[in-house]
Amino acid sequence: MRADARKNRDHLLAIAGTAISEQGVDVSLRDIARRADVGLATLLRHFPTREALLDALLHTSFDELTAKAGTLETDDSPDDTLVSWLRDCVGWTTEYRGAVVLMAAAIEDPESALHASCVTLRAAGARLLTRAQAAGMARTDIDGDDLFALVSALAWLGDQRSLAPRADRLFDVVASAILTSTASSDTEGECRPRTCS
Repeated sequence: MRADARKNRDHLLAIAGTAISEQGVDVSLRDIARRADVGLATLLRHFPTREALLDALLHTSFDELTAKAGTLETDDSPDDTLVSWLRDCVGWTTEYRGAVVLMAAAIEDPESALHASCVTLRAAGARLLTRAQAAGMARTDIDGDDLFALVSALAWLGDQRSLAPRADRLFDVVASAILTSTASSDTEGECRPRTCS
């Protein structure tokens, strides 16, 4: 990509990021183009769909979270690393209001521009979950799909202004429901009283 084209693309992404943070993912593409002082056709030439634009915005975060999961796979505390990764994952999905709705749809739609990134992210989380399960530190009746759904649900809470003040506490509730406090000789998959309702 030529330097001027990359500069224009980066400018569009910066404007789009601000617009989506303020108004959510349903912000008009025409409004984004207007803010960037370009025509809609120029925006669409760089990003032909809303999902392609969002994928470009989130790509760095996707890569960072996937890389972090790989690093954490060698950590000595599988339970702590799983929760840390989950917290980061939920945190950045709320950076762009409404992004989690598109991500949840994209995971089931191979034609979506977001699909590959979401699948990679889900697989990274699943590996951390499997590692915690193998250590007896996470319940064994959930899988990577469940984990991705929980991230989506927690991110959705953060998107709702009236519920956002509860988001941190509810994250802790969900995290404690996933974990089994410490590895022990408990029956595999059995929930401890502390983590079950």
